[in-house]
Amino acid sequence: MRFPRPIEAFVAALTLALGAAACSAVPAGDEPAGPKPDVGFFSTLPIYWGEGDMAAILDGSNHSDWVRDLIEQRFDIEPLDTVEPDAIDGLDRIIMAQPRPLAPSENVALDNWVRAGGRLLIFADPLLTRHSDFALGDRRRPQDVVLLSPILTRWGLELRFDDAQPSEERLISAFGNQYPVNLAGQFVATGDGKCTISEAGLFAWCSVGNGRVTLMADAAILDSEETAATSAPRQVLLATLIGDALD
Repeated sequence: MRFPRPIEAFVAALTLALGAAACSAVPAGDEPAGPKPDVGFFSTLPIYWGEGDMAAILDGSNHSDWVRDLIEQRFDIEPLDTVEPDAIDGLDRIIMAQPRPLAPSENVALDNWVRAGGRLLIFADPLLTRHSDFALGDRRRPQDVVLLSPILTRWGLELRFDDAQPSEERLISAFGNQYPVNLAGQFVATGDGKCTISEAGLFAWCSVGNGRVTLMADAAILDSEETAATSAPRQVLLATLIGDALD
């Protein structure tokens, strides 16, 4: 099982990134040569389409999210609105960022896809803190509370939430790195799953059949430029996490 690189590798990557032209978020030498591999992207966050009106989305004037830009330096994104077999067959990698609740058939399809060798990265936030222009109850609003219990149970995990924690962005240590979080959850191993849990339960790494799943119990690292400082260290930290989970 491959864990995110420790802080020494992070610092080395950051040094290379800062020395690269245009302040690239991907460490120099990590960008793929030739055609980029595809990655499915399944999310309620306005990372791929943005949160502007439909006209701005269609004419391309909508502001591009920095997370999308970062992912596209390494992968070609295939936006998904479902994880049914006809949508994910043919993909080797998927990122799920604060997804909507899955239908029973989607839980089965996603589990089968991972067991067949898929690599999956999930950002599962039990209480989303990212700002949205849309009111509670608006279907365009990101999923405020992630609801993935059926598939997590299948993999031997439970996502818990401590409502006594401070409501502010802070850093949590995990395998030698410091990750920004805000009202994060905590993964706990249950049942007979083959999962490794990081310090404080922020991450879980699971071997599922022939595939692997990397899960983060928070989505604050994906916050938009309007609500969080997307400094070079933050970008490199996310790029390293994505690369380690999906490469």
